Amino acid sequence: MSGLRLALCCKEVSRIQGSSIEDELNWAKIKTEMNIVFRADASLEIGSGHVMRCLVLADALADVGARCTFICREHIGHLGAVIQQCGHDLRILPLHTDDQATTTNGTAHAHWLDASQEVDAEETLACLNNVQFEWMIVDHYGIDAQWEQRIREHIPNTFVIDDLADRPHLCDALLDQNLGKSIADYQGLIAASCRTFFGPHYALLAPVFLKERDASLARRKGRPARSILITMGGVDKDDTSGWILRELKACKLPEEVKITVIMGRTAPWVENVRRIAAEMPWKTEVFVDIQDMAARMSSADLALGAAGSTSWERCCLGLPSVMLVLAENQAPIAKALAAAGAAIVVDHREPTAGVTLRNAMEQLVRDTTMRMQMSLAAASITDGGGAERVCTFLSRSLERVTGSK
Repeated sequence: MSGLRLALCCKEVSRIQGSSIEDELNWAKIKTEMNIVFRADASLEIGSGHVMRCLVLADALADVGARCTFICREHIGHLGAVIQQCGHDLRILPLHTDDQATTTNGTAHAHWLDASQEVDAEETLACLNNVQFEWMIVDHYGIDAQWEQRIREHIPNTFVIDDLADRPHLCDALLDQNLGKSIADYQGLIAASCRTFFGPHYALLAPVFLKERDASLARRKGRPARSILITMGGVDKDDTSGWILRELKACKLPEEVKITVIMGRTAPWVENVRRIAAEMPWKTEVFVDIQDMAARMSSADLALGAAGSTSWERCCLGLPSVMLVLAENQAPIAKALAAAGAAIVVDHREPTAGVTLRNAMEQLVRDTTMRMQMSLAAASITDGGGAERVCTFLSRSLERVTGSK
C-alpha cells in the first residue's frame, strides 16, 4: 500500500469513527407498527448467511416496533430454532418428496428452492394467514421476478437482498452489500424506479460489531500476531476448517500462537476438526454456536475466513485476514477486497494456483506493518451501520405511504 493510500485510509477511518457515525445515522428509532415478512432459507448446501443477515435486519426492525415473520423451507439445517430464539414468528414450508414441484425455475440456483417458483409462491402466500404485511423481504438465489410478481398481488412492497445480479427482479428496493457493486450491474434487471443500496456501507451487521469497532481498531497498533481466528461460515460443508488446520501444521509460526476455530451448530465436520485440533503443535480450541463473535474477532490478531458476508464483519473491526474463496459467487468479493488491500486471497478451489495459505500466513504473522495497513484498509470499507440505515429507510417508507409520524 502506498503512503498516499495509507494516509487516505487513516483519514477515512478517522472520519467514520466515533460520533460521526451516529450523526449520519441519527440512530433513528422511528416507532412503527409494520408487519414484515422474510423469505429466506438455510441448509447444509445453502449455508446460514442468508438467514443470518436477515435476522440482523429483523432484529433492528423489531427494535422500532415492527413484527417480523420468517418463511423458510424445512431443509436440513434450516435454522428455524434460531429464528424463534430471536423472538420472531416462523412459518415452515415442507420439503417435497417428488420431482413435480422441483422443476427448473429459470435461475442458476433453482434447486435451492426445492420447488418451482409458482409452487413456492403459493405455499408462501398460504402461510400469511390473512395478515396484512407492508414489506416482503426476499433473500434467496432461487427467486426472481416471476415469484415476486405473484407475491406483490398480496404484499404492496418488495425488498430484495442479492449478491449475484444474475436474474431480473420486480421489487421496490434492492440491497447488494458487496464492494464495487453499482446500478450498472443490475441494468435491465430492475426497474428505474427501484430504490437501490449498494456496497458495504449498507452491510447488514449486528450492532455489536459497531460497538466493538473502536476498541478493536485501537488494539491493532504494533501488536504481534499471536491469536489466530478461523471462521469458515456456519456450515462449512466441505470441511475447509480441517483443511486449514492441516495446512497450518506445516507453517513456521511462533510457539506462543493460539488458534481458535469457530463452527456453526449445523456444521457436519465438528468432531473431525476437534480431532485435528488436538494434534496441533499450538494451543488450538474449537467452539460451536458461539454468541460472542464480535468480541472474538476484536481480540484476534488475524483471521482466516471465507469470502462471504462475514467479510464485512472482519472489515468493520479492522481484522487482518487471509480470505478463502470457496464458491464462484465469493470470487468477486475476494477480488475487490484484495484490490483494496483489505485481505490476502487464497482460492481454495485451485489450491496450487497463486498465493498459498502457508505463504500468506507466514508473511502476515511476521509483518506487523503489513497487518496494520491491512487493518486500516479493511476498516475504511464499512463502519457497521448498514442495518440501521436500511431499517430507517423501511420505517420512513411507511411514513411516506401512510402519513404517520
